[in-house]
Amino acid sequence: MKTRVEARKRRKVRIRQTVKGTDERPRLTVFRSARHIYAQVINDETNRVLACASTMGKAAQETVQGLKKIEQAKKVGAKVAELCLQGGVTSVVFDRNGYKYHGRVRALADAAREAGLKF
Repeated sequence: MKTRVEARKRRKVRIRQTVKGTDERPRLTVFRSARHIYAQVINDETNRVLACASTMGKAAQETVQGLKKIEQAKKVGAKVAELCLQGGVTSVVFDRNGYKYHGRVRALADAAREAGLKF
């Protein structure tokens, strides 16, 4: 019997076989822990992180303090989309990183779409 973490890692490997970040469409990947959520936009061809946002850090803590986790994920999604658009990235491919597409992961993706990113 596989643990929940092992099952997620297996799903992650399967997803990453098809999801690749390029110059035209970098990969927007999500990591969520019990307390925080992180998002990175990665170009896999050059192995560079183009933008990142999370609920960690002093600036982020001030903006998400007192909010529920889904609201925090929406703020992170909007922030990463804003950074992408400033960097000239308008279209990304979404990597849910083995997580189910609901809850905080979905809230982050929807907020990034609303802020102007195309998936």
